[in-house]
Amino acid sequence: MTTEIDGNPLLLHRQVCFAVAVANRSILKIYRRILEPLGLTHPQYLVMLALWETSPLPVKEIGRLLQLDSATLSPLLKRLENNGLISRRRSVDDERSVDIVLTDAGMALREQALGVPGEVVDTLGVDLADLEELHAVLTKVNAAALRADAASH
Repeated sequence: MTTEIDGNPLLLHRQVCFAVAVANRSILKIYRRILEPLGLTHPQYLVMLALWETSPLPVKEIGRLLQLDSATLSPLLKRLENNGLISRRRSVDDERSVDIVLTDAGMALREQALGVPGEVVDTLGVDLADLEELHAVLTKVNAAALRADAASH
């Protein structure tokens, strides 16, 4: 066992992947509790956020925005449709494309969800400025990772 702490690049607590994984699990646990009364899982919430911003949206665009493949996205959309929050319709511009549209219930759920971000911030007990800085850094890291992945293909 090494006693050289600062020079050891393999220390668990120094790994970006570990910090991101732990933060992800911890934050999603908070979201899970807050979203449960709305009847949404966190992935469903992300779909709804995209649709509350722009509806209708083609399935492919939702997948692109959320960086989800169709095998992951399709069951999410099916559950949201079964819960009466969205409906599917063929695009008028391209018959091969399916648009996702908010139902009246899906639009109404937005009002209930307005408090989610603030409740998450309050529950975390972290300064909003720190969370905004974290968001900015993670956005840069995600963009860099996407570029690196695209360059390797």
